[in-house]
Amino acid sequence: MKALFVSNDPTIFDPASAARARMRAYAVAIGELHIVSTAARSARDEQDGQLSLHPISTWKIFRIRALAKRAHALILEHSIEVVSAQDPFEHGLAALRAAQGTSARLHIQVHTDFLSPWFVRAGNWRSPSVRMPLLNRWRRSIADGVLQRADGIRVVSERVKASLIARHGSKIPEPTVIPVPVDSTVPAPVPLPPHPAFTFALITVGRLEPEKRVEDILAALKLVVKHYPMVGLFVVGDGRQRGNLERMARSLGLADKVVFLKGWRPAAEARGLMESAHAFVQASAYEGYGRTLIEAALARVPIITTDVGIVGEVFKGYEDVLAVPVADPTALSLSIVGIIEDTTVRMELPRHAEETARAHLATIGDIPSRVATDLARLAGA
Repeated sequence: MKALFVSNDPTIFDPASAARARMRAYAVAIGELHIVSTAARSARDEQDGQLSLHPISTWKIFRIRALAKRAHALILEHSIEVVSAQDPFEHGLAALRAAQGTSARLHIQVHTDFLSPWFVRAGNWRSPSVRMPLLNRWRRSIADGVLQRADGIRVVSERVKASLIARHGSKIPEPTVIPVPVDSTVPAPVPLPPHPAFTFALITVGRLEPEKRVEDILAALKLVVKHYPMVGLFVVGDGRQRGNLERMARSLGLADKVVFLKGWRPAAEARGLMESAHAFVQASAYEGYGRTLIEAALARVPIITTDVGIVGEVFKGYEDVLAVPVADPTALSLSIVGIIEDTTVRMELPRHAEETARAHLATIGDIPSRVATDLARLAGA
């Protein structure tokens, strides 16, 4: 089979990256895989076994057109049978336009819960009704049209599948659920930097973007340290919100209680840091899957999380994790206090979560083969 992915992951042009390794595995399973993706201007077309990479460098305003034009040419040149977009938004629109006038089937990947009400809401712990920029509303509108013209859809969780069916019903093909790949090996612990202002370490890991709502964790910490001054937070990750979050920590009087670890960290190192913490905290507004939750469970650290992604589907609240509503710092603070005060919970929660995570991973099977099968079903239709 010959497939083409429309992507936005420039790390695939790094031969040593985890993304390149995944794409190689997909290419072997599929037979012949081409990927069109945005990349640095220095990137060039590459051939890596059965994987062919085609970079696009252009201004964001012209990105959809550039991706569609290059993908359309590749479909015709290589007799591509299935074109798959990494999302139903800009890349889905580019894939739709690329496939028009060809025999290629259109396949859409959905990795995020974009039908969550929080997708179009910014909100924060002070003003939860603030709206997101119009971009996400536009994306949701684009997705509605793209998904209804797709020949196949792949999602990462039952939660996302249910939301799509509830919105579109029989207007879309039934989505296939294939979870996100997660390495089940547990790296060696990585010690957290010792800190003179606290001894009980919380940790959060992920992109510092608005949808991650790290500000809610800071607000919860402010409530906790009034009664438990030995508690502090390590923030692992980078993103557009880093400066805002650093300023917020100072304004809340938490400058000595929050440590923003510098720079990007490899996944193995981030997981090693989790193992050294007393609890993992996540406050995301929405998640399609929630790979970090699986990683935290494998790191055997108690988990406090909002009810998003695979919470309820894989992890059960109060058995595997402590789950709280989105945008509720008070609930987060009470869960943190529960972890601090209840030794049994602190010991049993991670044990159950690890067992659940490993049982879940054991049922997933070989993801590259499942992806190839999903695409081949369309190619043969």
